[in-house]
Amino acid sequence: MSDVVVRELRGLAEMDALRRTAGIVWGGTAADMVSSDFLMALAHAGGYIAGAFRDDEMVGCSFGILAEHDGEWCLHSHITGVVPDRQNSGVGARLKFHQRDWALHKGLAAITWTFDPLVRRNGWFNLRRLGARAVEYHVDFYGALNDDINGSGETDRLLAWWDVDPSRSTNNEPATPLIEVPTPVDIVALRRTDPVAAHEWRHSMRDRLAPLLDTHDVVGMNDNGDYILTRKETR
Repeated sequence: MSDVVVRELRGLAEMDALRRTAGIVWGGTAADMVSSDFLMALAHAGGYIAGAFRDDEMVGCSFGILAEHDGEWCLHSHITGVVPDRQNSGVGARLKFHQRDWALHKGLAAITWTFDPLVRRNGWFNLRRLGARAVEYHVDFYGALNDDINGSGETDRLLAWWDVDPSRSTNNEPATPLIEVPTPVDIVALRRTDPVAAHEWRHSMRDRLAPLLDTHDVVGMNDNGDYILTRKETR
């Protein structure tokens, strides 16, 4: 990890590089999810745009916008991704902690982002590794994305809330969980091998988890890959 540097991006060439990196991470038409001219405008307006570099090669990317949630100003991270051959190496965590340092410097309350409730490894990273919470459930939030990870299915999403104050974003898991909700072992692989089963998981998770998020937050994940929920607290 000492060979990777995370920094903010500047200039059109680096915005082009972010789009290429996104294409490597998500495949399909992911490079077209945002234009380089928009990224330039976002950077000029004070948005967050960063890359993780190994030497001169971008191996991870992230960008986000200023957002207001429940009356508090936050950084909403729209995408954060790492190229396949550098995943599970700590680059993703480096990007997220760079985001947190940036948000702390700007005086923001939290970082928010969406993630697929069916992707267990993302849930574990967000809840166990970072100490974020999931506070909202959104049905088919983006519509069909048609990339290599999401396929053409419905894109239900959880909204993660990560307090910028580190003392509030650790040890989320309660001693006695109130509710546990299971996740599939590997939904990305299941979408390729058994799309019918993957579709059933989508609707099962939606039917179980969405109503609970009205009164509960997802505050952790146990070793079996089950979400742990407890009643919402006033932030």
